[in-house]
Formats: sequence, structure tokens, C-alpha cells
Amino acid sequence: MRILPTGTQYEIRAGHTTAVVGEVGATLRSFRVRDREILATYSDDEPFSPWRGTTLTPWPNRIRDGRYVFDGVEYRLPINEHERNCALHGLGHAVEWRLLHRQPDSVSLATVIYPQPGWAGCLRMEITYSVRGDALSVEHEASNVGEITVPYGYGAHPYFAFDDLAKVSLSLPFQKQLLVDNRLLPKRIDELETQFDFRAPHKIGDVSFDTAFTEGPKDWEIRLAAPSHTVTVWADQHHPWAQLHSPEDRTSLAVEPMTCGPDAFNDGPTRGDLVQLAPGQSFAGRWGVRVR
Repeated sequence: MRILPTGTQYEIRAGHTTAVVGEVGATLRSFRVRDREILATYSDDEPFSPWRGTTLTPWPNRIRDGRYVFDGVEYRLPINEHERNCALHGLGHAVEWRLLHRQPDSVSLATVIYPQPGWAGCLRMEITYSVRGDALSVEHEASNVGEITVPYGYGAHPYFAFDDLAKVSLSLPFQKQLLVDNRLLPKRIDELETQFDFRAPHKIGDVSFDTAFTEGPKDWEIRLAAPSHTVTVWADQHHPWAQLHSPEDRTSLAVEPMTCGPDAFNDGPTRGDLVQLAPGQSFAGRWGVRVR
């Protein structure tokens, strides 16, 4: 029997809205509203596509040199971003997430991240995707089912598709950005550079993003208004960070809700938002997308 590189596909539907979730990485592969594909998607038989729709856990973004110290112990993770010598986007993207529950309009998947090089805990992850009206919502929960306290972060990585990113009007309600070095690793949290100040909505034009933002509203919304449709990405108070990334082809924009900033496992400007889960503790959050 042939197995797809993205695993079993789970389609959920509510009226004119559908989403498709792949079991590998609990990946959001498609989100359609009134026959419009909202995401920069890919086929189910393509091998791993660079982070499109992937669940990023137990950390989002980069860990410097794949090394961190937690509770006095130094850990070394495998490097998977060789050009920057970083451990990128966690350990959940290439593993199978088993089906827990499925309804016509929702699907729940779960996996356990077991001890492995650079990671000593046992972390159970559960994620639920739901569609309703013109919207998608995502609920995620991490539970420490092991015997030691573990560091934890979560991120999502949807790319939203547009004909021309320059013509999209962006509303970005954050007060600060993360300044980074040439490896995209944290230097400091600072005031917004003029080019990244979209608190008053305006067109993206030729601005390029690979930038993390913080200090926004408790429950934030990022709005992307194209001539054809408007996408609103929202997240609850457990996501104090959002990373934006614009690919070179300028036909999509990643909007990544994150519970912590880049390199949060290490001491530095982003460490303060790192979650620490003692045995038996859980952490949950919600984010979603509305389209009109």
C-alpha cells in the first residue's frame, strides 16, 4: 500500500468552507472559502514543503547552534538549518499525529514527543482544527506526561496566498519588533522600524518580512486586505508573538502566531515568554482565521 509523504488527509467542511489537515506534522494543507484557496498550498503527494502549514513544537523558530541550557543541563539538538547552524521549528513536523476525534466540521490529532537527542521530556500534544462560516479555528494543548520539567513553545506556520503582495493592505497591531543578526537570531527587542510600522493600515508595497513582532493587544488581530478578499488572523493572549515572512516570489505571506519568540530556550531578550511545564502541567491556546 502506497503511503503519501503528508500522511492521511482529513478534510473538514461547514457549508462553503473546507480545510484539509495532513497527519504528518498535523499540517494545515488547505483552507478554502467559497472556492477560493486562502493558503499557499501544495499537493498531498509532495514531500515536505518548507514549513507551509506546519505545527511548530516544542519550540517555534530558531535555537542558536542547536544548544540550550535548562535546569542546569546543557542540551544539543540536531541542526536542520545548516546555513545558519540552528535547530529550526521544533520536533513535531515530521512525525505522525494520530487521529483522536473527527466530526464533519472538525478534526483532532495528537502525538507524543519522546526523549531524543537534545530533548529529555515526554510531551503530549493535541491540536483541533474546526471550520464554521467563513472561518477556521485552531486549539492546541501541550501536556507534560513525563517526569521532568520541560521548556515549551508553540507556533503555527500558514502562508496566505495573494496575487500580488505589494497590493495587500496590512494592519499589524504590535508596538515592538525583534532586532536580529545576520543569522536571524535575537539581538534585542526594540521600537518599530519605520518600514515595519503598520499600526495604521497601508499597502505592503516592496517591504520584505522575516521579522518577529511583540507587545501587541492581549488578543491580537492581523488583517490582510487584498483587492479580492480580506484575511484576518487572530490569536489569544497565550500568543504574545507573531512572525511575518514574505517569500521571494511575493505571492504569499506567512503569519505565524507564537507563544514565545525566537531562541527562547536560551537566555536573551525572548526568554521571558518561554513556558515551563512541570510534570502533570498543561498549556493551551487558540488562534484562527476569518475571511471575507
